[in-house]
Amino acid sequence: MSELRRPNETGVPDSKQFMHPALVRNYGKWAWHDRPQAGVLRHVSESGEAVYTVKAGTQRQMDVFTIRTLCDIADKFCEGHLRFTTRSSVEFMTTDETQVKPLIETLEKAGFPVGGTGNSVGFISHTQGWLHCDIPGTDASGVVKALMDELVDEFKNEDMPNRVKITTSCCQINCGGQGDIAINVQHTKPPVINHALVSGVCERPAVIARCPVAAIRPALVDGKPSLEVDEKKCVCCGACYPPCPPMQINDPVNSKIAIWVGGKHSSTRSKPMFHKLVAAGLPNNAPRWPEVAEVVKKILATYKADARPWERMGEWIERIGWPRFFEMTDLPFTKYHVDTWRGGRANLNASAHLHF
Repeated sequence: MSELRRPNETGVPDSKQFMHPALVRNYGKWAWHDRPQAGVLRHVSESGEAVYTVKAGTQRQMDVFTIRTLCDIADKFCEGHLRFTTRSSVEFMTTDETQVKPLIETLEKAGFPVGGTGNSVGFISHTQGWLHCDIPGTDASGVVKALMDELVDEFKNEDMPNRVKITTSCCQINCGGQGDIAINVQHTKPPVINHALVSGVCERPAVIARCPVAAIRPALVDGKPSLEVDEKKCVCCGACYPPCPPMQINDPVNSKIAIWVGGKHSSTRSKPMFHKLVAAGLPNNAPRWPEVAEVVKKILATYKADARPWERMGEWIERIGWPRFFEMTDLPFTKYHVDTWRGGRANLNASAHLHF
Protein backbone atom coordinates (compact mmCIF):
# COMPACT_ATOMS: atom_id res chain seq x y z
CA MET A 1 0.00 0.00 0.00
CA SER A 2 1.23 3.53 -0.74
CA GLU A 3 2.64 5.65 2.08
CA LEU A 4 0.13 8.33 1.18
CA ARG A 5 -2.75 8.79 3.56
CA ARG A 6 -5.81 6.87 2.44
CA PRO A 7 -8.29 9.35 0.84
CA ASN A 8 -11.74 9.66 2.28
CA GLU A 9 -14.90 11.48 1.34
CA THR A 10 -14.54 14.15 4.02
CA GLY A 11 -10.85 14.95 3.65
CA VAL A 12 -8.43 16.19 1.04
CA PRO A 13 -5.70 14.31 -0.83
CA ASP A 14 -2.37 14.03 0.94
CA SER A 15 -0.51 17.23 0.13
CA LYS A 16 2.88 15.53 -0.15
CA GLN A 17 2.04 14.08 -3.54
CA PHE A 18 2.06 17.63 -4.93
CA MET A 19 5.14 18.91 -3.10
CA HIS A 20 8.58 19.54 -4.50
CA PRO A 21 10.68 16.39 -3.76
CA ALA A 22 13.04 18.43 -1.58
CA LEU A 23 10.11 19.56 0.58
CA VAL A 24 9.03 15.94 1.05
CA ARG A 25 12.57 14.81 1.92
CA ASN A 26 12.96 17.50 4.55
CA TYR A 27 9.40 17.63 5.87
CA GLY A 28 9.56 18.63 9.55
CA LYS A 29 13.35 18.89 9.44
CA TRP A 30 13.88 22.55 8.62
CA ALA A 31 16.66 24.24 10.60
CA TRP A 32 16.22 27.87 9.59
CA HIS A 33 14.92 30.17 6.88
CA ASP A 34 15.52 33.71 5.64
CA ARG A 35 14.84 36.07 2.74
CA PRO A 36 17.90 36.68 0.54
CA GLN A 37 15.95 39.43 -1.25
CA ALA A 38 12.39 40.66 -1.61
CA GLY A 39 10.21 37.98 -3.14
CA VAL A 40 12.65 35.14 -2.39
CA LEU A 41 12.46 32.71 0.55
CA ARG A 42 15.26 30.31 1.47
CA HIS A 43 14.56 27.29 3.69
CA VAL A 44 17.54 25.23 4.90
CA SER A 45 17.07 21.78 6.40
CA GLU A 46 19.07 20.00 9.08
CA SER A 47 20.86 18.11 6.29
CA GLY A 48 22.02 21.39 4.75
CA GLU A 49 19.80 21.13 1.68
CA ALA A 50 18.26 24.47 0.71
CA VAL A 51 15.02 25.21 -1.13
CA TYR A 52 14.50 28.61 -2.77
CA THR A 53 10.95 29.88 -3.24
CA VAL A 54 10.29 32.78 -5.61
CA LYS A 55 6.91 34.51 -5.10
CA ALA A 56 5.21 36.48 -7.85
CA GLY A 57 1.91 38.27 -8.31
CA THR A 58 -0.67 37.31 -10.93
CA GLN A 59 -3.69 39.02 -12.43
CA ARG A 60 -5.86 36.59 -10.38
CA GLN A 61 -8.40 35.74 -13.08
CA MET A 62 -6.58 33.03 -15.01
CA ASP A 63 -6.83 32.25 -18.70
CA VAL A 64 -5.32 29.25 -20.46
CA PHE A 65 -2.48 31.29 -21.95
CA THR A 66 -1.43 32.59 -18.52
CA ILE A 67 -1.55 29.14 -16.93
CA ARG A 68 0.52 27.66 -19.74
CA THR A 69 3.02 30.52 -19.44
CA LEU A 70 3.45 29.91 -15.70
CA CYS A 71 3.78 26.16 -16.25
CA ASP A 72 6.39 26.67 -18.98
CA ILE A 73 8.42 28.86 -16.61
CA ALA A 74 8.17 26.20 -13.90
CA ASP A 75 9.27 23.50 -16.35
CA LYS A 76 12.30 25.54 -17.39
CA PHE A 77 13.56 26.62 -13.98
CA CYS A 78 11.89 24.47 -11.29
CA GLU A 79 11.44 20.96 -12.68
CA GLY A 80 7.76 21.78 -13.13
CA HIS A 81 7.05 22.67 -9.50
CA LEU A 82 4.85 25.64 -8.62
CA ARG A 83 1.95 26.35 -6.30
CA PHE A 84 -0.65 29.06 -5.76
CA THR A 85 -1.18 30.73 -2.41
CA THR A 86 -4.58 31.53 -0.91
CA ARG A 87 -4.00 35.12 -2.04
CA SER A 88 -3.44 33.99 -5.65
CA SER A 89 0.26 34.68 -5.70
CA VAL A 90 2.28 32.00 -7.48
CA GLU A 91 5.37 30.41 -5.91
CA PHE A 92 8.16 28.61 -7.78
CA MET A 93 10.47 26.25 -5.86
CA THR A 94 13.97 25.11 -6.77
CA THR A 95 17.02 23.66 -5.01
CA ASP A 96 19.39 25.25 -7.53
CA GLU A 97 20.44 28.72 -6.38
CA THR A 98 21.76 29.58 -9.85
CA GLN A 99 18.22 29.36 -11.21
CA VAL A 100 16.84 32.05 -8.92
CA LYS A 101 18.13 35.10 -10.78
CA PRO A 102 17.11 33.99 -14.31
CA LEU A 103 13.73 32.85 -12.89
CA ILE A 104 13.09 36.32 -11.46
CA GLU A 105 14.14 37.99 -14.72
CA THR A 106 11.83 35.72 -16.73
CA LEU A 107 8.86 36.33 -14.43
CA GLU A 108 9.31 40.10 -14.50
CA LYS A 109 9.66 40.10 -18.29
CA ALA A 110 6.45 38.06 -18.59
CA GLY A 111 4.56 40.57 -16.42
CA PHE A 112 4.57 38.76 -13.08
CA PRO A 113 6.13 41.07 -10.45
CA VAL A 114 8.24 39.32 -7.82
CA GLY A 115 7.63 40.32 -4.20
CA GLY A 116 5.06 39.99 -1.44
CA THR A 117 7.46 38.80 1.26
CA GLY A 118 8.47 40.40 4.55
CA ASN A 119 7.26 43.91 5.34
CA SER A 120 5.53 44.52 2.05
CA VAL A 121 1.98 44.96 0.82
CA GLY A 122 1.05 41.34 0.19
CA PHE A 123 -1.15 40.22 -2.66
CA ILE A 124 -4.74 41.13 -1.85
CA SER A 125 -7.06 38.32 -0.78
CA HIS A 126 -10.54 38.62 -2.18
CA THR A 127 -13.85 37.02 -2.95
CA GLN A 128 -15.07 35.71 -6.28
CA GLY A 129 -16.49 38.77 -7.99
CA TRP A 130 -18.65 39.01 -11.08
CA LEU A 131 -17.01 36.15 -12.95
CA HIS A 132 -17.76 33.34 -10.46
CA CYS A 133 -20.43 34.51 -8.01
CA ASP A 134 -24.15 35.17 -8.43
CA ILE A 135 -24.62 37.87 -5.77
CA PRO A 136 -21.71 40.36 -5.79
CA GLY A 137 -22.29 44.07 -5.57
CA THR A 138 -18.85 44.77 -7.00
CA ASP A 139 -16.04 42.85 -8.66
CA ALA A 140 -13.56 42.04 -5.92
CA SER A 141 -10.99 40.54 -8.29
CA GLY A 142 -11.25 43.64 -10.49
CA VAL A 143 -10.59 45.86 -7.48
CA VAL A 144 -7.54 43.72 -6.70
CA LYS A 145 -6.09 44.06 -10.20
CA ALA A 146 -6.71 47.81 -10.34
CA LEU A 147 -5.35 48.44 -6.85
CA MET A 148 -2.26 46.24 -7.21
CA ASP A 149 -1.39 48.11 -10.40
CA GLU A 150 -1.19 51.17 -8.14
CA LEU A 151 0.68 49.40 -5.30
CA VAL A 152 3.08 47.23 -7.28
CA ASP A 153 6.17 49.03 -5.90
CA GLU A 154 5.02 48.32 -2.32
CA PHE A 155 4.57 44.67 -3.34
CA LYS A 156 8.07 44.41 -4.80
CA ASN A 157 9.83 46.10 -1.86
CA GLU A 158 9.89 45.46 1.88
CA ASP A 159 9.62 49.09 3.01
CA MET A 160 6.55 48.95 5.26
CA PRO A 161 6.78 48.98 9.08
CA ASN A 162 5.29 45.48 9.04
CA ARG A 163 3.49 43.29 6.56
CA VAL A 164 0.25 44.76 5.24
CA LYS A 165 -2.65 42.44 4.48
CA ILE A 166 -5.45 43.87 2.33
CA THR A 167 -8.75 42.09 1.72
CA THR A 168 -11.69 42.79 -0.55
CA SER A 169 -15.26 41.54 -0.40
CA CYS A 170 -17.84 41.89 -3.15
CA CYS A 171 -20.87 41.48 -0.90
CA GLN A 172 -21.69 42.14 2.74
CA ILE A 173 -22.74 38.70 3.87
CA ASN A 174 -20.81 35.77 2.43
CA CYS A 175 -17.09 36.28 2.08
CA GLY A 176 -14.37 38.55 3.35
CA GLY A 177 -12.11 38.72 6.36
CA GLN A 178 -10.19 40.89 8.76
CA GLY A 179 -7.36 42.90 7.24
CA ASP A 180 -5.04 45.81 7.86
CA ILE A 181 -7.16 47.37 5.14
CA ALA A 182 -10.46 45.84 3.98
CA ILE A 183 -12.44 47.01 0.96
CA ASN A 184 -16.10 45.96 1.04
CA VAL A 185 -19.23 46.70 -0.92
CA GLN A 186 -21.86 48.74 0.90
CA HIS A 187 -25.51 48.51 -0.17
CA THR A 188 -27.44 51.59 0.91
CA LYS A 189 -30.97 50.89 -0.37
CA PRO A 190 -33.41 48.01 0.30
CA PRO A 191 -33.94 45.48 -2.51
CA VAL A 192 -36.24 46.31 -5.43
CA ILE A 193 -38.70 43.44 -5.92
CA ASN A 194 -39.95 42.17 -9.28
CA HIS A 195 -43.21 40.71 -7.96
CA ALA A 196 -44.07 39.03 -11.26
CA LEU A 197 -41.11 36.64 -10.92
CA VAL A 198 -41.05 35.87 -7.19
CA SER A 199 -43.60 33.05 -7.15
CA GLY A 200 -41.88 31.18 -9.99
CA VAL A 201 -38.29 31.65 -8.88
CA CYS A 202 -38.08 32.01 -5.10
CA GLU A 203 -38.67 29.57 -2.27
CA ARG A 204 -40.35 32.18 -0.12
CA PRO A 205 -40.02 30.50 3.31
CA ALA A 206 -36.26 30.17 2.78
CA VAL A 207 -36.00 33.84 1.80
CA ILE A 208 -37.96 34.93 4.87
CA ALA A 209 -35.82 32.74 7.15
CA ARG A 210 -32.61 34.07 5.62
CA CYS A 211 -33.24 37.70 6.61
CA PRO A 212 -31.17 38.41 9.75
CA VAL A 213 -33.51 41.18 10.99
CA ALA A 214 -36.89 39.63 10.10
CA ALA A 215 -37.68 42.39 7.62
CA ILE A 216 -39.22 40.14 4.95
CA ARG A 217 -42.75 38.73 5.08
CA PRO A 218 -45.20 37.06 2.66
CA ALA A 219 -47.39 39.24 0.48
CA LEU A 220 -50.00 38.88 -2.26
CA VAL A 221 -49.35 41.24 -5.17
CA ASP A 222 -51.62 41.36 -8.22
CA GLY A 223 -53.11 38.03 -7.16
CA LYS A 224 -49.71 36.28 -7.06
CA PRO A 225 -47.76 35.10 -4.02
CA SER A 226 -44.82 37.42 -3.41
CA LEU A 227 -42.77 39.06 -0.68
CA GLU A 228 -42.50 42.50 0.87
CA VAL A 229 -39.76 44.25 2.82
CA ASP A 230 -40.18 46.33 5.96
CA GLU A 231 -37.74 49.08 4.99
CA LYS A 232 -37.58 50.40 8.56
CA LYS A 233 -36.04 47.09 9.63
CA CYS A 234 -33.96 46.38 6.51
CA VAL A 235 -30.20 46.76 6.98
CA CYS A 236 -29.47 46.43 3.23
CA CYS A 237 -27.26 43.39 3.72
CA GLY A 238 -28.33 41.60 0.53
CA ALA A 239 -28.96 38.22 2.19
CA CYS A 240 -32.28 37.91 0.37
CA TYR A 241 -30.83 38.26 -3.12
CA PRO A 242 -29.03 34.86 -3.46
CA PRO A 243 -32.14 32.71 -2.90
CA CYS A 244 -34.38 35.21 -4.67
CA PRO A 245 -32.81 37.08 -7.63
CA PRO A 246 -36.04 39.06 -8.24
CA MET A 247 -35.17 40.90 -4.99
CA GLN A 248 -32.39 42.89 -6.66
CA ILE A 249 -30.13 44.68 -4.15
CA ASN A 250 -27.40 45.84 -6.54
CA ASP A 251 -27.74 49.40 -7.76
CA PRO A 252 -25.41 51.39 -10.04
CA VAL A 253 -25.85 54.50 -7.90
CA ASN A 254 -26.65 53.31 -4.39
CA SER A 255 -24.22 50.38 -4.07
CA LYS A 256 -21.08 51.96 -2.67
CA ILE A 257 -17.63 50.92 -1.41
CA ALA A 258 -16.51 51.14 2.22
CA ILE A 259 -13.00 50.87 3.67
CA TRP A 260 -12.17 49.36 7.04
CA VAL A 261 -8.76 49.33 8.77
CA GLY A 262 -6.92 47.77 11.69
CA GLY A 263 -7.98 44.13 11.57
CA LYS A 264 -5.66 41.18 12.02
CA HIS A 265 -5.94 37.46 12.73
CA SER A 266 -2.55 36.85 14.35
CA SER A 267 -1.83 37.01 18.06
CA THR A 268 1.77 38.19 17.55
CA ARG A 269 2.63 41.03 19.97
CA SER A 270 -1.07 41.80 20.46
CA LYS A 271 -4.46 40.12 20.32
CA PRO A 272 -6.34 39.66 17.07
CA MET A 273 -8.29 42.80 16.18
CA PHE A 274 -11.56 43.65 14.48
CA HIS A 275 -11.17 46.14 11.67
CA LYS A 276 -13.23 49.34 11.88
CA LEU A 277 -14.95 51.54 9.32
CA VAL A 278 -13.04 54.66 8.26
CA ALA A 279 -14.45 55.56 4.82
CA ALA A 280 -17.93 55.01 3.42
CA GLY A 281 -19.95 55.94 0.36
CA LEU A 282 -17.06 55.69 -2.11
CA PRO A 283 -18.24 55.21 -5.72
CA ASN A 284 -18.41 51.63 -6.98
CA ASN A 285 -16.62 52.92 -10.05
CA ALA A 286 -15.53 50.01 -12.24
CA PRO A 287 -13.23 49.12 -13.88
CA ARG A 288 -10.43 51.00 -12.05
CA TRP A 289 -12.08 52.27 -8.84
CA PRO A 290 -9.87 55.41 -8.67
CA GLU A 291 -11.62 56.86 -5.59
CA VAL A 292 -10.97 53.68 -3.62
CA ALA A 293 -7.33 53.58 -4.73
CA GLU A 294 -6.82 57.18 -3.63
CA VAL A 295 -8.07 56.49 -0.08
CA VAL A 296 -6.10 53.24 0.26
CA LYS A 297 -2.88 54.88 -0.93
CA LYS A 298 -3.40 57.78 1.47
CA ILE A 299 -3.83 55.41 4.44
CA LEU A 300 -0.80 53.35 3.42
CA ALA A 301 1.42 56.40 2.96
CA THR A 302 0.48 57.75 6.40
CA TYR A 303 1.05 54.38 8.05
CA LYS A 304 4.39 53.94 6.29
CA ALA A 305 5.60 57.39 7.36
CA ASP A 306 4.43 57.33 11.00
CA ALA A 307 4.29 53.74 12.32
CA ARG A 308 7.13 52.32 14.37
CA PRO A 309 9.04 49.26 13.15
CA TRP A 310 6.94 46.07 13.40
CA GLU A 311 3.70 47.86 14.26
CA ARG A 312 0.76 46.44 12.36
CA MET A 313 -1.84 48.89 11.11
CA GLY A 314 -4.18 48.34 14.07
CA GLU A 315 -1.36 48.60 16.61
CA TRP A 316 -0.23 51.89 15.10
CA ILE A 317 -3.77 53.28 15.28
CA GLU A 318 -4.18 52.16 18.89
CA ARG A 319 -0.97 54.00 19.78
CA ILE A 320 -1.79 57.31 18.09
CA GLY A 321 -5.56 57.17 18.70
CA TRP A 322 -8.44 57.35 16.26
CA PRO A 323 -8.77 61.16 16.30
CA ARG A 324 -5.14 61.46 15.25
CA PHE A 325 -5.62 58.79 12.55
CA PHE A 326 -8.47 60.70 10.91
CA GLU A 327 -6.52 63.94 11.20
CA MET A 328 -3.37 62.50 9.59
CA THR A 329 -5.19 60.72 6.77
CA ASP A 330 -7.49 63.70 6.14
CA LEU A 331 -10.55 61.42 6.12
CA PRO A 332 -13.93 62.81 7.28
CA PHE A 333 -15.08 61.45 10.64
CA THR A 334 -18.69 60.89 11.64
CA LYS A 335 -20.39 59.22 14.59
CA TYR A 336 -20.97 56.12 12.46
CA HIS A 337 -17.34 55.35 11.82
CA VAL A 338 -15.79 53.86 14.95
CA ASP A 339 -17.41 51.50 17.44
CA THR A 340 -15.04 50.13 20.07
CA TRP A 341 -17.46 47.38 21.16
CA ARG A 342 -16.38 48.18 24.72
CA GLY A 343 -19.54 46.65 26.16
CA GLY A 344 -18.88 43.35 24.38
CA ARG A 345 -15.26 42.96 25.40
CA ALA A 346 -15.87 39.84 27.50
CA ASN A 347 -17.90 37.81 25.04
CA LEU A 348 -16.07 39.10 21.94
CA ASN A 349 -12.61 38.36 23.33
CA ALA A 350 -10.68 37.31 20.24
CA SER A 351 -7.43 36.29 21.89
CA ALA A 352 -5.91 33.00 20.81
CA HIS A 353 -4.21 32.67 24.21
CA LEU A 354 -5.54 30.44 26.97
CA HIS A 355 -7.09 32.10 29.99
CA PHE A 356 -7.70 30.50 33.39
